[in-house]
Amino acid sequence: MATDAETDVFEAHRPVLMGVAYRMLGRVTDAEDVVQEAWLRWSAADRSEVREPRAYLVRVTTRLAIDRLRQVKARGETYVGPWLPEPYVTDFGDTVPDTAEQAVLADSVSLAVLVVLESLSPLERAVFVLREAFGYPYADIAAMLDRAEPAVRQLAGRARRHVEERRPRYDVDPVVRRDLTERFLAAAGGGDLEGLMSLLAPDVRLVGDSGGKTKAPLRVLESADHVGRFVVGVAGKGVADLSWRFLEVNGGPAVLVLSGGKPDSVFQMDVLDGRIQAVYIIRNPDKLHALSAA
Repeated sequence: MATDAETDVFEAHRPVLMGVAYRMLGRVTDAEDVVQEAWLRWSAADRSEVREPRAYLVRVTTRLAIDRLRQVKARGETYVGPWLPEPYVTDFGDTVPDTAEQAVLADSVSLAVLVVLESLSPLERAVFVLREAFGYPYADIAAMLDRAEPAVRQLAGRARRHVEERRPRYDVDPVVRRDLTERFLAAAGGGDLEGLMSLLAPDVRLVGDSGGKTKAPLRVLESADHVGRFVVGVAGKGVADLSWRFLEVNGGPAVLVLSGGKPDSVFQMDVLDGRIQAVYIIRNPDKLHALSAA
């Protein structure tokens, strides 16, 4: 059984472990389960074999996440409609004082990047997360995954090329994103289609995730005309006892929409050059439980 001091060590590393697990899995509940299992492994570990707690805990968490990822069978074939990651409330606070490093962490947990990571193999995803998001040396990653370093470098190169080819470009500046989000809300709420269209890039995309459990587009909507008319139409129908507020999700500003005080949806936008490039709407109720107390 872990001592109080050993419990404190684990809790000090929990944010990093959760960060690794969530980026690996794209699901908050699964990430929390993996971190809890890591705690059980830590509490039962032979301390004489643990030279560096952080390295040990990240290794255990990564391997557990890989196992969990491999257990997910044919999710893309059975999921109804487009899939988006479960929204993850992020607040880097004082843990990442360097602005450039915070931008890297925010990008690595963004909805757009996590969607791309879904197409990687579990090992490729693990290497990409450990290298690109957390900056681990190849030698350390090789030890964590019990692979030769040259093999890890090959996995990293393949994963990086794959992500770069598919990663959409967007502005990570939270001030710009929030400003456009506020203007988007005002135009949609006022039924101002022309004003809304002026905010949208011509090739804007709207991705709605309902899992087939509530109303949302079952395909990706494309073009400013289609997205604008859809948003104005939905806004015109209203939501019962509607309220909303901003929060930080996946490294950027997002809007939590509440109906009767309960989470109804989360939406977030990618922006570039002063225009909205993508609108993400998450309405699957299974993915909103964690936001009830957010």
